[in-house]
Amino acid sequence: MDVTSNENPVALAIAQAMIEGFNKHYRIFRETSRHAKQSYEAAEWQEQLAAVRDRVQFYDDRVNEAVLRLHEEFNAESIDDATWQAVKLHFIGLLINHKQPELAETFFNSVTTKILHREYFNNDYIFARPAISTDYIESFPPTYSSYYPQDDGLRATIARLIEDFDWQRPFENLERDVDYVMRTVEKHLESWPKMEVNCQIQVLYSAFYRNKTAYIIGKAINGYQEYPFVIPVRHGTSGMLYLDTILLDTWRISLLFSLSRAYFLVDMEVPSGYVQFLRSIMPNKPRSELYTMLGLGKQGKTIFFRDLIAHLRHSNDQFIEAPGIRGLVMLVFTLPSYPYVFKIIKDVFGSSKNMDRATVKRKYLLVRQVDRVGRMADTLEFSNVALPRSRFHPDLILQLKELAPSVLEEDGDALVIKHLYIERRMTPLNLYLAKASDEQIDEVVREYGQAISELAIANIFPGDMLWKNFGVTRYGRVVFYDYDEIEYMTDCNFRKIPPAPNEEMEMSGEPWYSAAPLDIFPEEFATFLLGQPKIRKAFLKHHRNLLDPRFWQDAQDKIRQGHVEDFYPYPQEMRFRHTFAEAPGSG
Repeated sequence: MDVTSNENPVALAIAQAMIEGFNKHYRIFRETSRHAKQSYEAAEWQEQLAAVRDRVQFYDDRVNEAVLRLHEEFNAESIDDATWQAVKLHFIGLLINHKQPELAETFFNSVTTKILHREYFNNDYIFARPAISTDYIESFPPTYSSYYPQDDGLRATIARLIEDFDWQRPFENLERDVDYVMRTVEKHLESWPKMEVNCQIQVLYSAFYRNKTAYIIGKAINGYQEYPFVIPVRHGTSGMLYLDTILLDTWRISLLFSLSRAYFLVDMEVPSGYVQFLRSIMPNKPRSELYTMLGLGKQGKTIFFRDLIAHLRHSNDQFIEAPGIRGLVMLVFTLPSYPYVFKIIKDVFGSSKNMDRATVKRKYLLVRQVDRVGRMADTLEFSNVALPRSRFHPDLILQLKELAPSVLEEDGDALVIKHLYIERRMTPLNLYLAKASDEQIDEVVREYGQAISELAIANIFPGDMLWKNFGVTRYGRVVFYDYDEIEYMTDCNFRKIPPAPNEEMEMSGEPWYSAAPLDIFPEEFATFLLGQPKIRKAFLKHHRNLLDPRFWQDAQDKIRQGHVEDFYPYPQEMRFRHTFAEAPGSG
């Protein structure tokens, strides 16, 4: 029987139900992303943050709806193998002219893997690799707009491409800001190149919205040269818009898409087109990370896992315990040839950890929902990950069986990990400090305190502030990555240690004051953080205020008043207000 024919109408009906489930998901996703422009224009910053937070749950909600529909309408458990294979073939047929085929395939996988047993997780039943090409999918509006400076001149072209975003707020002085752009680009290039016949500027059609900034992303093409750029557009104190700077280095643009920052809100009909364009200006940025930063986290996970399996085929090293101090909650391992760490929640926590597995999972979900302000590593969360047993070092297997047996299952030649988090690998801060020079200690301790300060302003209290819970990126930035004790700042009670009633109690090793679970005494931080003289000196030089409850209480007050702080993914000295004396806010 031809399983794709009308002789199997049930399979076609199931496939149609699944594509309807995906289409509903992406329609809601786009509506949220499209509304970001209105929130930006209205300066509704809390609404913008809420949209990023709420969107995280959209995908799982639609998957669960689709699974329920298949159970109710088709009695999913009783569907035979031939019908499931036919469902997949029909589904492929429904994707022929679809605008988001790769996302729909991933949605199909998410639904079917909730119904089928793991033995069916192969290419006959799910999309182990893409079936539909995403090349050359037509989009309306187009993925990017093209401008030709030869027609009206470069200055007028830059002004027009900015005006074409049609923001309903006026600019303070667009002519002035375009002049800053021209002067900055000329300085970067050292001199203007000759304009070739193919000279054009390509700009992604939708702006990228995050926090309180809209980002214009594009590239200039001249002859055989391509010049990427990003222009951040912000609200001034006047309430009108202005261009804050222009980013011209690929590595700086890449930092905008760091997984330690909140996801962008972008309206895209064809997301693969946006990813392809972004890859053309950031060729070293993995597609998985780009999809994730566009708010399409499930697609990011799909591509990441395919990349991981491909890497395992072309390498032979083994998973080993990650370097650093062992955690009380997480068992962490890594593959030396792959730049990520893998984290498993232990079955039994250290005696000082008063929490359970559900609490830890809730904390990690929280991190995906907040503005990470460049200071918290994003995590990819996976279930039922099957990896070759031979690639695990025997010592690591023993550790897994001893510390997390409930999440481990052996299936033939594979080890199946039932729940797993994956993060970008960084150098643990405690290991970095152990080998650092005096200058490096001063700089990285300054970075550490700045990370804590920025998290506090963003309504995140790290909880466990030990050096081992922070990492140093390849760019020297300090990022927090251990989330089992994080709390919202607004849930904490920051207190000053009361004076001891007498000298005997003050000299005692026991506290003379009571403390509720969320009572925090910042003066105590020095006890467990500043034991080494060089570290203590650097910390007190840069961040003495973190030991004072008033810093934390002031941050709480601002958050409760609805204040949303400005966070810049580029240095302050790059802003036009610092570069040009006549820029707004200069002097």
